Amino acid sequence: MKLIFSSALLFFLSVFSSLTYAACSFDIEVGDYLRFSSTAMSVEKSCGSVTVNLKHSGQLPEKIMGHNWVLSESADVQPVATAGMSAGLAAEYVPQGDARVIAFSEVIGGGQSTSVSFSTDGLTIGEGYTFFCSFPGHSYSMRGLLTVKA
Repeated sequence: MKLIFSSALLFFLSVFSSLTYAACSFDIEVGDYLRFSSTAMSVEKSCGSVTVNLKHSGQLPEKIMGHNWVLSESADVQPVATAGMSAGLAAEYVPQGDARVIAFSEVIGGGQSTSVSFSTDGLTIGEGYTFFCSFPGHSYSMRGLLTVKA
């Protein structure tokens, strides 16, 4: 009887340990340089909502070395970043009301943190999405790929 119980327990542990859970929350750090700590994120459509926590570990203020997190379809990164420069810091360097912007955080400076949450409902499995910083000049090197899985 003890052998049967031990075997059953091992079976259930192996099944549950092989399950993977969708990552629905991400912590990304950036400092006084032009690089996110992560350049790839993978989310499952079943998350329903995704949260990105952005932390600026540097010391420079937002008007000098500010960073934000913006999500758009990959083909829209450059036009959104260009339009964001005209929008200015008061608008978080994001063109207000632009349908190409899926989600964005506020611009933060050294020692600050922010979060942004967005729904996976409008995201398409297999579509190319890019996250980037829209602070002027940063989008060229501060970007990463977001993939959506079933």
